[in-house]
Amino acid sequence: MLQFVTFRSVLTYSRIPLLRFVTTRAPERKLQWRHFVQKRGQSNTVQETTIPARAAVSAVPNSSTNRIVGRWLLVCSGMVAGAVILGGVTRLTESGLSMVDWHLVKEMKPPATQDDWEAEFKKYQQFPEFKFLNHDMTLTEFKFIWYMEYSHRMWGRAVGLAYILPAIYFWRKGWFSRGMKGNVLFLCSFVCFQGLLGWYMVKSGLEEKPDSYDIPRVSQYRLAAHLGSALVLYCVSLWSGLSLLLPQHKLPETHQLLKLRRFAHGIAGLVFFTALSGAFVAGLDAGLVYNSFPKMGELWIPEDLLTFSPVLKNIFENPTTVQFDHRLLGISSVAAITALYLFSRKIPLPRRTKMALTSLMAVAYLQVTLGISTLLLYVPTPLAATHQSGSLALLSVALWLMHELRRLPK
Repeated sequence: MLQFVTFRSVLTYSRIPLLRFVTTRAPERKLQWRHFVQKRGQSNTVQETTIPARAAVSAVPNSSTNRIVGRWLLVCSGMVAGAVILGGVTRLTESGLSMVDWHLVKEMKPPATQDDWEAEFKKYQQFPEFKFLNHDMTLTEFKFIWYMEYSHRMWGRAVGLAYILPAIYFWRKGWFSRGMKGNVLFLCSFVCFQGLLGWYMVKSGLEEKPDSYDIPRVSQYRLAAHLGSALVLYCVSLWSGLSLLLPQHKLPETHQLLKLRRFAHGIAGLVFFTALSGAFVAGLDAGLVYNSFPKMGELWIPEDLLTFSPVLKNIFENPTTVQFDHRLLGISSVAAITALYLFSRKIPLPRRTKMALTSLMAVAYLQVTLGISTLLLYVPTPLAATHQSGSLALLSVALWLMHELRRLPK
């Protein structure tokens, strides 16, 4: 009982200061609470206004991600161009049949010892090119052509990785639009197909052909298919990259502009087929048949132009006809580009489009000069490789012009 009274008295006396504290601090605490509510409301308002802004900045794809993807595609197209040029040098140095098997990973490591090189050389000696063409080749000479083909294959693998690995990363980050996803899937699939097509081409030169008296070489049909697919891969990559990096011009849809656009499309197709016909020239060594210009020998039209039967066979298998067609396509391309340039001067065009037209004109005349020089000098390797590089440069400028003249989407 005494304890209860003591506890009650303590509680009563301690409540007095507490009540005083509450009554004296009440106005100040009310003011603090009002400030706290106002600050809380302001911070909520700021968060509500900044969240949409952050969402707008982080929304993908946007202009920043498009620039990154566009540059990636241009790098990939440049690597494809490097593969085409390196492949041309490999063909010109007759190195393409030096590696007689194909392994995706195993062949990435070159022979390390003398025994490894001798074993690789013995494998090469079992195939037609050594037996009929290089039977007196030394091991040192074999190493040169082997490394040429090895470089081409390793570069091809690097091209594949340059497409596939960044594509996976960009896809996971959501940097591709719906249309770009289709392009990227096509490019990654096509670069894998290109590698398989390259081995399919090489196999045609390793096969024994008892009924043939020709020197061992890869099929010109498969060579053209390999080059053509590389050019398609290059064109799609370049076009996709330019579409992301270069803004479109708002050109007035006049009748003259429509004709100019169609003309440019036709010229791009003509340049593409001229480059593709070069694969048949290389595959048949047709550049060594008639080394004169403008006539072929003493005649404008050689007598052996249509000696094969049926007649259609001459277009793809007769070296004389193949060279004649390549000359005709090259001259037609330059004439058409000249006509396009003269026609474009009547139309008001943006400065960048005029630059593309002037560049196309300059590269076309440079390319035909390289072609004639290569022919007259009996196809020296450096000049022939430069001529092949010129075909890629001409095709690139033709695509750039097409891109400048494209119609705005509705």
